[in-house]
Amino acid sequence: MIPLLEIKAARDRLAGAVVRTPLVRLELEDAPAEIYLKLENLQPIGAFKLRGAGNALALASPEELEHGVWTASAGNMAQGVAWWARRLAVRCTCVVPDTAPETKLAAIRRLGSEVVAVPFDVWWEVFRTHEHEGLEGRFVHAFSDPVVIAGNGTVALEIFEDLPDADAVVVPYGGGGLTCGIASALRELAPKCKVFAAEVSTGAPLAPSLAAGKPVQVDYEPSFVDGIGSPEVFPEMFELTRDLVDGALVVGVDEIADAVRLLAERARVIAEGAGGAALAAALAGGAGGGKVVCIVSGGNIDASKLAEILTARERF
Repeated sequence: MIPLLEIKAARDRLAGAVVRTPLVRLELEDAPAEIYLKLENLQPIGAFKLRGAGNALALASPEELEHGVWTASAGNMAQGVAWWARRLAVRCTCVVPDTAPETKLAAIRRLGSEVVAVPFDVWWEVFRTHEHEGLEGRFVHAFSDPVVIAGNGTVALEIFEDLPDADAVVVPYGGGGLTCGIASALRELAPKCKVFAAEVSTGAPLAPSLAAGKPVQVDYEPSFVDGIGSPEVFPEMFELTRDLVDGALVVGVDEIADAVRLLAERARVIAEGAGGAALAAALAGGAGGGKVVCIVSGGNIDASKLAEILTARERF
C-alpha cells in the first residue's frame, strides 16, 4: 500500500498544474445505485495520467533528466510524460503499440514527443524489462512505480473531500496504477468504502488471478477499449492489488460502448473506452447500491469511433 503521506505530498507537487476535477451526479432513473462521475477526462491531456507522470518527474534529479525521458504507453501516459517533458524542456520519446488510436498519437506529437510504434508483444515486454533499444534517460513506468501510483492516488483525496460517505469507487483497471493509488488512499481515509477494478472482457486477467490466488494469463484481443485490457497482471501489481481491492468486475465491449454513449447523451461527457468501463460495471450492478463513484479516466477517443458508437442503435 502507498502511504497516505506520500499521496498528500504528491498533491502538493502537482498543485497549480493538475486540474482538481469535478465529481458530478449522474441523474439516471433506473440505475442500481446513486452514481457519481469523477471527470478525469477534463485534465489538460484528457486523462488522469498527468498525475502519476507529474509526480515521477517532479522527483527526478537533473542528472536523471539529462538524457531526456521516455515511457511505454497505449497513449495517455505518453501524453502525460510528453506534457511534463515540454514543461521541463527535456526530450521525450514514447513507445506505443501499433494499434494505438490516431487521436492519441496526434496528441503525443503535438506535445513535441517522438513516437516509436512497435508490435503489441514488443511494447508489452517494455513494461517488464524497462528497456527498449536505443532509448535512454529517465523511464517513467505507466503503472508499476510507487511514485506514479502515489500521483494517481491524489484522485482519491479529491473524491473523499467531495463525497466522504461514498460506498464504493469503481476504477478502470489497465496495469493497476490508478486502482492501487486510489485504493491506498481510501484504505486510510474511508476504510468502509469499497474499491472495485473494472476490466474489459477482451483482456481481463485480474478477475481470474484473484480467483486463483496468483497471476494467470488470459487471451487478449485489441478493441476500442485501448486504455485497459491486457494478457496478464504483473506479479508486483498483483500483490498490491490483491491486498487493496474488493473485487474485479468484468464487462463486455458492448456494455462499455453503451456507457460511452450514455455519458455523451445524458451527461454531455466524452469518454474513451476505458473511461466508460467503470460506469458500465456500476450499471451492471457489480458495485452494489448506495453512492458509487465511477472514474471517467480519460476522454481521448477517435472522433470516427465516437461517431460510430453514438449512431449505433444495435449492439456495438
